[in-house]
Amino acid sequence: MCGSFCTFSKAIAELKRLKENYNIIPIMSETAYSTDTRFGSAVDFINKIEKITGNKALSSIAETEPIGPEKLCDLVVVAPCTGNTLAKLSNGITDTSVTMAVKSHLRICRPVLLCPATNDALGASAQNIGRLLNTKNIYFVPMRQDDCVNKPKSLVGSFELLPECVESVLKGVQPQPIFS
Repeated sequence: MCGSFCTFSKAIAELKRLKENYNIIPIMSETAYSTDTRFGSAVDFINKIEKITGNKALSSIAETEPIGPEKLCDLVVVAPCTGNTLAKLSNGITDTSVTMAVKSHLRICRPVLLCPATNDALGASAQNIGRLLNTKNIYFVPMRQDDCVNKPKSLVGSFELLPECVESVLKGVQPQPIFS
């Protein structure tokens, strides 16, 4: 989970659904792990996530680096994935727990599913999304404009599609349509 705090409730709802069929190791960016916002306190989110998954939330580079070498995951899902994280992934920057988890997982050629939530997806982040769409083992949850009048460059992944997207990606198939 990255710091798109307004989408945390959607992500947590899908964690509950995914937990029915999968063991989930929660990973939170340092910002998501430590920031209180108008959407809730960091401690409350951490407690909910850990209770649902039954696993400790990983929140540091040191904690997430073993994901690849130790083959801890079949799939890494970044939901929500901010524009900042999209940019870092697109440009090979590994300076957060989430970007390290992705890099570590990709280095053993395993899939990563991104669920964007960014106000600049059709602006500054568009080039990063385009680059990542063309990157092996990177998949996207279908996305849509969430408020085309007030936020014309904003896109958000369809969180409610996460369970079926996970199944699709585990079969090596990009969920379609990418933009709805």
